Amino acid sequence: MSLAEQFLQDLDKEIGNHPDKQEILAEYELHVVELLNDMPVNETNTYEELTKRMGTPSEIAKIWHQEESVTPKKTQWLFVLLNISIFIGGILLTLSNHVFHWGWAERLWAALTDATFIIMVVYASFWGLLGYEIGKEFGYGGFKLLNKTFIVSLLPNLILMYLSVFKLLPYEWFQPFLNIPFILLCIIFTGMLYPISWIGYRWGRKISV
Repeated sequence: MSLAEQFLQDLDKEIGNHPDKQEILAEYELHVVELLNDMPVNETNTYEELTKRMGTPSEIAKIWHQEESVTPKKTQWLFVLLNISIFIGGILLTLSNHVFHWGWAERLWAALTDATFIIMVVYASFWGLLGYEIGKEFGYGGFKLLNKTFIVSLLPNLILMYLSVFKLLPYEWFQPFLNIPFILLCIIFTGMLYPISWIGYRWGRKISV
């Protein structure tokens, strides 16, 4: 048995009965192979080098057992509720501006209208953070969670887009936005949200190791 195999076997024992044990072992096996390929070490120092770069099997297992308390459902609903909160904030601002005509709301509305690109960048960062946090917390086992969370979180976006395009909302309220170039930009931007989330997930997953 090689020292790399010994490292993985020790990790197997330390992980114990963790519900995502097989995914965790598969993830670390992949990283062991990558480390050995990218930065070859002497066979006699393999175990020591792996512990320097990734931690000892007991340290790795401790991290995963601590993260076991962070349930996928809680993480999923955290981001769903955050996204819904953004939409509720937008609805309240729209009503404040167009129904109540409050001065501060009119000024804020005008500023946001002029900063559409910045808003898109910030919102894209939100989706990147979603993927990053899921990758960091759940590693390899978080991919299915990412897909589910993305679909559920995206529903308010799609509903708003549908209501706006088909004029089921007061059209004049969104007149500064509802032009063909902007609508096409929104469609393209929405299509980019999943790749952005996936890149964040891959980054977080790598950080988790």
